[in-house]
Amino acid sequence: MKLRFLGKNSTPGDSPTLYASDRDSYVVQGWKVYANDLLMRLDVPQGQTVIEVPHELFEHLTKDGHATGKIKSFTTPIMLITEQGTCILQGPEMHDPEALSQMRMPDYETCIEVPKSSITALLEENSGPDHPGPA
Repeated sequence: MKLRFLGKNSTPGDSPTLYASDRDSYVVQGWKVYANDLLMRLDVPQGQTVIEVPHELFEHLTKDGHATGKIKSFTTPIMLITEQGTCILQGPEMHDPEALSQMRMPDYETCIEVPKSSITALLEENSGPDHPGPA
């Protein structure tokens, strides 16, 4: 899998990053979620993992042709919004060696692969609830 870097929201030691892939998907790199109170609220199937990213990370979607990166619909793959306003995402953990070789990822981070359609749906207005509520 080939990745195209879209952007990152970085502070020293932290590096949530967004990539577009050549498989009509996005790869989202974020902090591994270990907090039991969060994990207990989710049903995480085998092969999937949970990450946390700042919602501002999605502003980099404009570099993939979207007019905006503002999240308007907090639905899957976003599972929860924390009290700090970060997004808890769930999806298949990335294991593709070619993709991983293109990334720099500290031990406390991992990444998930999400279909582009799932991410772009987050940019559309939804008549449902505003978001899944603070975690």
